Amino acid sequence: MAGIPAILPAGLEPYARSPDFTPENLPVKLQAAHATKAGAWGLLHVLSGRVRYCLEPPDAVEVIASAGEMVVIEPQVAHHVSFVEPGCFFIEFYRAS
Repeated sequence: MAGIPAILPAGLEPYARSPDFTPENLPVKLQAAHATKAGAWGLLHVLSGRVRYCLEPPDAVEVIASAGEMVVIEPQVAHHVSFVEPGCFFIEFYRAS
């Protein structure tokens, strides 16, 4: 893997959405290494504040997204998230149509 994709691949459709997460309700599971299932893509939408999205080693790539920005989450790629600045985000899940 060369890094975090800038956009979702063509042909995906949304199928689920997480609740809105804030520093007060961000699950510990999301702050530790985890991954989506095979075929499940995610799109992290930052509504306010700043969020750090980190790929786990061996990739060890990190991006900080601010309000209005999105981060693509690839299937089966271990990652974790944290707040850099308090705010709110949600994750929209996609799969092939």
